[in-house]
Amino acid sequence: MFGSSVVWVVRCLVYVGFNANLMRNPADGRGGDRAVKALPSFLLILTVTAAPTEAQESQGGARLTLQAALDLADQQNLDLAAARQRRLVSRAGVQIAKQRPNPTFSFTALRDSPHEGWFVDQPLELGGKRGHRIDVAQQEGGVTDVEISTVARQVRRSTREAFYRLAFARAESERLERVVKLAERLKQIAQQRFEAGAVPQLEVVQAGVEESRAQADLEVARQEEKVALSQFNALLNEPAATGWQLAGRLEDPPPAWSVEELVQRAYAANAELQHLAQEEKVEESRRGLLKAERVPNLDLEYGLDFNAPHDFRVGPRSQVTLMLPIFSRNQGEIAQSLANQRVLDAETVAKKRAVAAIVEEAYFDWNAQQTQAGIYRQTLVPAVRQLEGMAEESYRAGKATILVVLDAQRNVQDVERTYQQGLLALQSAFASLEEAVGAPLDQK
Repeated sequence: MFGSSVVWVVRCLVYVGFNANLMRNPADGRGGDRAVKALPSFLLILTVTAAPTEAQESQGGARLTLQAALDLADQQNLDLAAARQRRLVSRAGVQIAKQRPNPTFSFTALRDSPHEGWFVDQPLELGGKRGHRIDVAQQEGGVTDVEISTVARQVRRSTREAFYRLAFARAESERLERVVKLAERLKQIAQQRFEAGAVPQLEVVQAGVEESRAQADLEVARQEEKVALSQFNALLNEPAATGWQLAGRLEDPPPAWSVEELVQRAYAANAELQHLAQEEKVEESRRGLLKAERVPNLDLEYGLDFNAPHDFRVGPRSQVTLMLPIFSRNQGEIAQSLANQRVLDAETVAKKRAVAAIVEEAYFDWNAQQTQAGIYRQTLVPAVRQLEGMAEESYRAGKATILVVLDAQRNVQDVERTYQQGLLALQSAFASLEEAVGAPLDQK
């Protein structure tokens, strides 16, 4: 970006210098007029030269770290945004719970005395029912928050995997570009040896076939890179063609964790355990509401009667109503709530053991992938590359056939491909471990 800006400024200065010189040394005495007429052209150059710079920057793509990608997905992912809309439903539930009973207005017109009358009936909730009802709604909103955080963890895992899938696709394209160069060099060597009469033309044809195969593999890899980029942008809710300069590699090592640390973090952060814990809070709040409903409500009535001949013209009236909790006191509902509480306690114990097993399995899988990647990086990849170089030198010196070189190159391709796939599997295993734990593991 800085270099392109410098070029643009230099162009502008050259153009200004040219027109200034024209004003000072006019050839026909009309230098000033020409400079004035050239001003629109100068402005046009400013616009045109700036436009390609922006286009080039968009094609190059912005630099994107893994953490920046995770933050961008947290802000823009559509599935997560839709899940967060559920909070509005939870808040509406709290507003519903805060409502108070409405009064009732009644008017009577009778043939009997008194002939007319009206009264107002206002129920009063006693025993803190409203407060318990609000608490139940708030705890149910907590369940919604846990479900939203579960979606957020799933999006985080998908984004991490898509980030490294794109990195893998680009690394695969770069690897195949090197394979194409090796095939081209081998073809040149075969052609030189054929022209020297050292090998038959069959070896030149074989080298050409390998070059064509490498070119085809490279084209397929480039298309797969576009697919990976499109999938990554879909998670970020960005245009499919948006380019990114990934500031991360498949070889990036995650921090070291012990299995005991991960299990303890999972007990505190695992989504399923958090959901069960929140369900227990909801059940406890419901049981508190059931106990509060044992206290009867009080109904207060007040009104006036009119037109009672020989008795009165206007007379007040009032009434108090109280339901007696003799037969039904929510005994069955409270017993059911206690039974649900015991079920949730048992499920929590079982889920803790299951979560520990899942975390341990994910940890050992991740550890195995680390071991495999280390062996390939330190031993196999350098060995096959050395073997390929030796085979090429032997062929160049006429000490080996082209089949030996082709076999060595294929071994290099197989080992490097397996190594890259192992690195992708390593990052995927870490993403699975992070989701099982339920908390970010990028930093200790």
